[in-house]
Amino acid sequence: FMHSACKTLNKQSGSLNGAVPGEQVKKDENSRRGNWGNQIEFVLTSVGYAVGLGNVWRFPYLCYRNGGGAFMFPYFIMLVFCGIPLFFLELSFGQFTSLGCLGVWKVSPMFKGVGYGMMVVSTYIGIYYNVVICIAFYYFFTSMTNLLPWTYCNNPWNTPDCSGVVGTHQANATFANITAVMSGVTEVVNRTKRTSPSEEYWRNYVLNISDGIGNFGEVRLPILGCLAVSWVVVFLCLIRGVKSSGKVVYFTATFPYVVLTILFIRGITLEGAISGIKYYLTPQWQKILDAKVWGDAASQIFYSLGCAWGGLITMASYNKFHNNCFRDSIIISVTNCATSVYAGFVIFSILGFMAHHLGVDVSQVADHGPGLAFVAYPEALTLLPISPLWSLLFFFMLILLGLGTQFCLLETLVTAIVDEIGTDWIIRNKTIITLGVAILGFLLGVPLTTQAGIYWLLLMDNYAASFSLVIISCIMCICIMYIYGKNYFKDVEMMLGFPPPIFFRICWRFISPLIITFILIFTVIQYKPITYNDYVYPNWSLVIGFCMALSSVICIPIYALFKIATSEGATFLERLKHSVKPDASWGPALQEHRKGRYATGGPESVEVRPLKEELKEKEPEKEKEPEKEKKDDISLTIQGSNGSTLNPTPSA
Repeated sequence: FMHSACKTLNKQSGSLNGAVPGEQVKKDENSRRGNWGNQIEFVLTSVGYAVGLGNVWRFPYLCYRNGGGAFMFPYFIMLVFCGIPLFFLELSFGQFTSLGCLGVWKVSPMFKGVGYGMMVVSTYIGIYYNVVICIAFYYFFTSMTNLLPWTYCNNPWNTPDCSGVVGTHQANATFANITAVMSGVTEVVNRTKRTSPSEEYWRNYVLNISDGIGNFGEVRLPILGCLAVSWVVVFLCLIRGVKSSGKVVYFTATFPYVVLTILFIRGITLEGAISGIKYYLTPQWQKILDAKVWGDAASQIFYSLGCAWGGLITMASYNKFHNNCFRDSIIISVTNCATSVYAGFVIFSILGFMAHHLGVDVSQVADHGPGLAFVAYPEALTLLPISPLWSLLFFFMLILLGLGTQFCLLETLVTAIVDEIGTDWIIRNKTIITLGVAILGFLLGVPLTTQAGIYWLLLMDNYAASFSLVIISCIMCICIMYIYGKNYFKDVEMMLGFPPPIFFRICWRFISPLIITFILIFTVIQYKPITYNDYVYPNWSLVIGFCMALSSVICIPIYALFKIATSEGATFLERLKHSVKPDASWGPALQEHRKGRYATGGPESVEVRPLKEELKEKEPEKEKEPEKEKKDDISLTIQGSNGSTLNPTPSA
């Protein structure tokens, strides 16, 4: 009776978390490496990874600049033909082998440099991304006041050119009487040179920005303190790897939508909000014929989904082998893009309200990047009643959006290191590796907290994670589709129970690589040297930027040459042939999943077998036959829930 009851409970709980009915839920399938607690944790983590700051501060501006509603057409075309296929490719790649961005290249060892390139990119992004999060922390803390410090121009850091939208002489006026003083704003707008109090607060107080990228000045101690807080939060959330981060994402991945909804409801009730939304959405169909619009759409899809960072491979590697990652890739990709569109309504409703009060065009207050998050939007918030409340909500949302991405960036590096070394000690002491990577990331981020930090942050953002990602992704497609070939389709079928749809096979082999190549060509043709407001970066800093970009790409040929040189064979062609041949241990991590051509895995496969304790818990072989007959009967319904028709190990 107890045995039947346990099986019934396992089937019921399995249906809730995407597992195959009858499969153990509370026990990890891969006890040596660990799995997600359930599939909801994986989906939420992936959504938090893909949905980041760019969805709020880049997409709405791109949409406005590239034809409003007309931009949605190429954007969703690129999502279907490039975004979702690449997302599915990376998820299935990591899930099949249960390895991070380094270990997966057992599929073709010569291309392991792609994995190292992903690690380099994730390192750069992780360093400067956490600095942005720490600035959001700083604004969040300073918003805990009755009056936002960037409301008026009567502060020590303000200059004579400062002109606030509320009025410097109205420091004691209530926000309900703001409209009464807006007649004086016309003079503000008509000035040939105006700096807002929020801009001066950002430049002169928060950053205390120096005159150039080479003048580091002093470390901004408040920013340094917030950077420490940010890294501590990230470390604590990852202290037990995906076991702890999987619980945190229930809040960090969902609450931003609550905040967005609150800000959206508040925004559309403001005067002038409709005009802002019209600027955001009004189609300019003639721009569809502009190649730049298609290039921006492809680039935004590619970068916003986090392709080629290594994070998608890493997160999927903690899935159970038969999880339906095809379904997950569609859900996560569509959610990411829908969030971008939704955030546009939130941003432009507030900016439309601000433009209405200033009596100017929305284009004069629209901005992107840090200018939107830390200057334009905060200034608009000062016009609202109870402005500190809306400011707290906005920056709390930015913090959560940033942390969701930062969790995966750090986990990508830690997982790659742990998988590569692979000893029992390092697996047991993964927390120490996480702490070490967090401390190193904090130390490398210290220069970005100096007075020249914003220059370096933007340099890294524009060069370290730009065309290098496109090259890495393109080579990954070539390796999997043309070096490893159609065997990958069989691997996916073995894992999911059905082959990849023909549409995805065509995209992987032809359409997606062509779009990626188009993005690369577009990036090169449209290249312009980086600037920050009126500041033009010196040539030596641009050289450093290109070196950062090349540092991730150069890993690929260097490791390829090394692998060829150290492979077996008397001639170059023989060594080349051996270097691209899949490793003997390539395939599913657990012996129970190594079927078909993987049934006779090499001796290295012993390393990834389950622990003895888990083997002891499995039922005797004689009890498996009745269960197998029952599962064969429900195989069709199983494929609908998680794409698997294979028989999992029954629980005790």
